[in-house]
Amino acid sequence: MTAPTPAVRDRALGLATEELPAYLYDLSALDAHAAAVRAALPRQVEAYYAAKANPEPEILTALGPHVDGYEVSSGGELAHVAKAVAGRPLAFGGPGKTPDEIAAALELGVDRFHVESGYELRMLASIAARVVPQTRVGVLLRFNLDLNADSLAGSSLAMGGRPTPFGLDPAGADSVIAPLADGSLPQLHLLGVHAHLASGLDAPRQLAVAESIVTWSQELARRHGFGLAEVNVGGGMSVDYADPDALFDWAAYGTGLARLCAAHPGLTLRIEPGRALTAYCGWYATEVLDVKESHGEEFAVVRGGTHHLRTPAAKGHDQPCTVLPAREPWPRPWPRSEARRDRVTFAGQLCTPKDVLARQVPVAGLRAGDRVVFAMAGAYAWNISHHDFLMHPRPGFHFL
Repeated sequence: MTAPTPAVRDRALGLATEELPAYLYDLSALDAHAAAVRAALPRQVEAYYAAKANPEPEILTALGPHVDGYEVSSGGELAHVAKAVAGRPLAFGGPGKTPDEIAAALELGVDRFHVESGYELRMLASIAARVVPQTRVGVLLRFNLDLNADSLAGSSLAMGGRPTPFGLDPAGADSVIAPLADGSLPQLHLLGVHAHLASGLDAPRQLAVAESIVTWSQELARRHGFGLAEVNVGGGMSVDYADPDALFDWAAYGTGLARLCAAHPGLTLRIEPGRALTAYCGWYATEVLDVKESHGEEFAVVRGGTHHLRTPAAKGHDQPCTVLPAREPWPRPWPRSEARRDRVTFAGQLCTPKDVLARQVPVAGLRAGDRVVFAMAGAYAWNISHHDFLMHPRPGFHFL
């Protein structure tokens, strides 16, 4: 899953030096992957793409045939996604929604809000009464449910199961449900429960978490005497940068969700994959500027760096990469630097030792001018990076 596709390889080698670095997205590969994911899921399961993973309009459009809607988490994402994929269903999540963001979402026709607190619930009801007085707005209450240690084993990021700013405390569930169940907030329609608790879980652990969320949600509904229409079990499907071939088992996950759906035939399940849909379709292409030795180790300095591709620095991993030797003869009048050791650490142009993309990569014979293509850059890459630090040029973007 890390070697560049033929289209990406050709573009990476064909770009002029001044066109690098560049993000290269293979939309055909994305289409095929998303289609396979959709085929693995039962019909009773809806998939909303978490736009925060990669909100490029071309990415959103390519996913269109394979997702049921899009999840946004800010007013900026809301406006961007509503324009890029006009008319598609949107769900508005995330903590700290402002009154202006909620009003804008209502005006755009957003019909699902993932509500994070009792305060937000009453704010939404008040604004809905003013902005869309003839509409009952759909609500999924987000709960920070308890998880046992086994469920979080292997998680790269926990949003629930421990003290976090996300969602409602389940200890207060009854008091939050009461005004929705007894009609005290007529502007709102309780659709169900949302619980995105962890990221980086494999299929068996994701299924265990989904089952626990559904079981807890059904008990809450029974206690208050209302029918549960939807349960959103979140995203966070594992993407392993250290072992890129260890793919999330969508077939097993789909089979497990089918069993869960069969046990609850009137319930719509929803998932919110992000990284696991788009990570594999993107590459960050650059070139080696210099190769040098320092205290017994060799470093290759490349154009760009973690201000374009922050993921390895943020997550503490080495970004998988492929070296594409330069096709053309060395064009400079000065000697070409080259590696003398078998392993090289790839660093960027920033004035910080944290600007490292991959360590101790086996690339014997690497030379200045060679191209390097970093894989798994289709999610949480450019859009989470600190672009303006040192004011280097921004990368190009190519959708193949």
